[in-house]
Amino acid sequence: MLNIESVNHVGIRVADKSRSVAFYSDLGFEVVADHGFNQGHPVVMKHPGGVVLNLLGPATEATGKNILMDVAELYSGYTHIALTVSSLQTAKDFMLEHHIELTGSFSFKGMSAIFIRDPDRNVIELDAYDNSNTEKHDEYNNHP
Repeated sequence: MLNIESVNHVGIRVADKSRSVAFYSDLGFEVVADHGFNQGHPVVMKHPGGVVLNLLGPATEATGKNILMDVAELYSGYTHIALTVSSLQTAKDFMLEHHIELTGSFSFKGMSAIFIRDPDRNVIELDAYDNSNTEKHDEYNNHP
């Protein structure tokens, strides 16, 4: 077994640096470094909760769709990032206040979630648990 300690970062290719930085800044991420976005290097953003994003660019194709989530054909590849929040109601209120559309929701075994999209239509799942019991986290992550 490989001893993986944590997720290091999530890389997201974006079309418009300013628009994406503004979107993720609204969610509480701060720019740590810009290593040359226009040369294909990341803008590194970090959230106080410890999540790190690498915004990569610039995108060379703009389809208007995230093919991993918006079409009937199911392609292989990353489909979304899931972030745990302390309160789903607070997250919903935040999205309403910032005019961010909710694109879906579900509940499963003590966990509820809402979905939003970033400016490039990448899916962000926001999860809240009935309590911080890690058994519920494990139970959800191991569902069939």
